[in-house]
Amino acid sequence: MNIAIVASDAATDTIDHSDAAAQRAHLYAVARELGREHRVTIYARLDSPERKPKTRIAHGLTVEHVPAGPAESLPEDEALKYAPEFGARLHRRWESDRPDIVHAFSWTGGLAAIAAADGLDVPVTQTLPRLGPSIWQHGAPVGEDAKRVRLARALGRTATAVIARCGDEESELIRLGVPRHHICVVPCGIDIERYRRHGPAAARGKRPRLLHIGPLGREHGAHTAVRALEGVADAELVIAGGPPAERLGTDMEAHRLRILAKEVGVDDRVTILGQVSPATAAKLIRSADAVLSLPEEAAAGVVALEAMACGVPVIASAVGAHLDAVLDGVTGVLVPPGHPARTARLARELLADPTRRAALGYAGADRVRSRYSFERISHELLRVYEEALETSRSSRHLTAAH
Repeated sequence: MNIAIVASDAATDTIDHSDAAAQRAHLYAVARELGREHRVTIYARLDSPERKPKTRIAHGLTVEHVPAGPAESLPEDEALKYAPEFGARLHRRWESDRPDIVHAFSWTGGLAAIAAADGLDVPVTQTLPRLGPSIWQHGAPVGEDAKRVRLARALGRTATAVIARCGDEESELIRLGVPRHHICVVPCGIDIERYRRHGPAAARGKRPRLLHIGPLGREHGAHTAVRALEGVADAELVIAGGPPAERLGTDMEAHRLRILAKEVGVDDRVTILGQVSPATAAKLIRSADAVLSLPEEAAAGVVALEAMACGVPVIASAVGAHLDAVLDGVTGVLVPPGHPARTARLARELLADPTRRAALGYAGADRVRSRYSFERISHELLRVYEEALETSRSSRHLTAAH
């Protein structure tokens, strides 16, 4: 199969443990898996004059950078303006090398893919950016939110198949008016060889250790973790994420966290490490007694999966992908986002019960290895692609019959 993946950018060096970075890493890892037996090309807008037009990354996997707009990194809203140019150049490329199936990511990638496939009889599948529940909290979306809703609805209805990352996202797509039978749920996967129960662990002292991994902004849960620590006597909280360590001193989010830690009297038990590599993240997870993943929204839920894979119990916010990945009381525990007192109670209970921690850890590791490996996810995506091809063929035959 000749598989074309269209994304707004092809950067692979972001390790801030945000959902966006996790999904980009997921895209590349699954593309590598698919490339073992198929021809996969990732098409991305050229975002730097130093990038080569074409780079072979692995067996069966190539990245092509397509000139469209300035050759610099742009926010998604800015890159959107160049989607028509991106799509036109892709169309010319595909006229001479037509893919069998297209999988588009992001708003820019989605618009470009639809334009590029026009008239070529190529089915397009879409993974759309998450709008999130907050977009609906004040009634009908307005302004930029309304534009995103219209764009998501148009892309979702045009695609042969829309790939949601969790059941919560599937519900959002249905609310947007995407036909239910067009939607397939395929979650983000993780590297089960890096994140595993047995392996090196980071050094630690005698205090019980809670670990939070992710960006430092309030919506990502680090503030809730700091407030919760007030109710967990003698434990330490290690926070990994945000800017590189050398920039923590001038980072406003890190400053706010330190102020909060002083206000609640836990500053002597909080350590902010800054950005860490995936290898370091795995060592940190294995050093922890429990991992906290408390964002207000979780499209990918990768940190919770990484903790489970390492056999460490996770306390996760009951949102998005966490609702699918974390079986409450079996592979981890769920807590409403923004509830530090309840988070503290759950942490106290876990820290006081090593037998329960071990049981949650074993169950979590088994669940991730059986459900969330990149190999498993690539097989699920292939099934979606094959069904989209069959749908496209059936539609052609029906049109011809009339």
